[in-house]
Order: sequence, then structure tokens, then C-alpha cells
Amino acid sequence: MNKLLATLIAGLFATSVYAQTQAQSTTSTGAPTTSTATSTATGMTPAAGTQTGVTPAAGTTVVGTTSSAQGTSATGTTAASTGNADADKDITKANQKEAKEIAKQDEKITKATNQANEKKAKAQQKADKKIADANEKVMKADPEDKAKASAKAEKKIAEAHADAHETMIKADEKAQKKIVEANAEKAKAQNKAAEKTGKAVAEAHKDAAK
Repeated sequence: MNKLLATLIAGLFATSVYAQTQAQSTTSTGAPTTSTATSTATGMTPAAGTQTGVTPAAGTTVVGTTSSAQGTSATGTTAASTGNADADKDITKANQKEAKEIAKQDEKITKATNQANEKKAKAQQKADKKIADANEKVMKADPEDKAKASAKAEKKIAEAHADAHETMIKADEKAQKKIVEANAEKAKAQNKAAEKTGKAVAEAHKDAAK
């Protein structure tokens, strides 16, 4: 009976893990197809009057880790009072130091994300202006020159898309590098606080055992 129960629990656990993995995979690989989708995913406000979207390159990493990264800010090393004044003081000090470092790194993450979004917004606006100018020239061209003007416009529009793409990719790449570094520093701070807390608790237990 116990073996059957264990098998059922294991099956349910495997199913839930698989479903979660599939959901995460879908979220991380779903490439948006318009500038509006890109803006929503990155938290970037679309430029006013935007008419033509710039499709992100396949596999482009979107700066969307800010909220999850900052979600790790909660200090997980806080321990209940040990009853030892010195140990409690060390624990409090360790937690305060950890919280300060995490706040510092969260600020870096926010700054990096905002800078990336600003660069991407400017790239979108620049591309939209080039596209609008190209279309305007086609509209103003004489009937006999329409075909030639249209071909020129297509070339300029393609260039505008490519330039905007490149700028957005570089902005995301730069931001992601800073975010990864900041999260690493946060993990180190949390690990250090946990170590100091563990040592303080051990010392308290040692003194209590005397």
C-alpha cells in the first residue's frame, strides 16, 4: 500500500514539474512579432505615433528579468532569537549587511533595465522617422517615378529595421550582462549572511551546552 502511494505521489510530482517546465519554455522562447509585443515584454513604453513595428531577431534575449531578479531581495537568512545576546547581534548585523547589498544590486538592475529601454525606444523612434520619410517621398513622387521611388523606399525601410534591431540587441545584451553580475553579487551576499548566521547559532548552542 505504501509503495502504491509513493508511486502515485512521484507521478503527480513529475507531472507538475513537466507542466511547469513547459510553461517556462513557452514563456522564454515565444518571440514577439511586433514592436508593441516587444515593448510589453521589456516594460518599454512605445514611442508616441509608432506605426511600423521592428521585429526582434530570433533568439534575442529580452530584458525581462528585472522583476524576478528583484524578487530575490527578500532576506532568507533571518533566524529567531537564539537567546544569546552576542549571537543575536551578529545575526542582525549579517542580515542588515545582506539587505544593504541586495538593495544596492537591485538599484543597478533597475538602472540597467531603464537604460536599455531608453535606447530601444530611441531606436524605434529613429526607425519610424526614417520609414515615414521614405513613405512620404513615394507619396510625393510623380506617377511615372512611383515605381522607382517605391523601390528606394523599400531599401530605406529595410535599413531602418536592421539598424533598430541591431541597437535593440546591443542594448539588451549590455543590460543582461549587468543584471547577471548584480544577481551574482546578491547571491554572494545571501550566502555570506547565511554562513554568519549559521556560525552565530552554532556558537549560541555551544555556549548553552556549557
